Amino acid sequence: MRVKWKTLIAKVTAWMVLELLLNLLGLDHLADYSEFLFHPYPTTLSMS
Repeated sequence: MRVKWKTLIAKVTAWMVLELLLNLLGLDHLADYSEFLFHPYPTTLSMS
């Protein structure tokens, strides 16, 4: 499996900025829910 670095960095950066912005505005619950909006399915790790 190849990692698409540009996509990964863009998504992580967007998530972090949104998380910080919502926390600064005092909207902690929305910051927590943003994780589920970007990733509706749980991430699973495989050792194969």
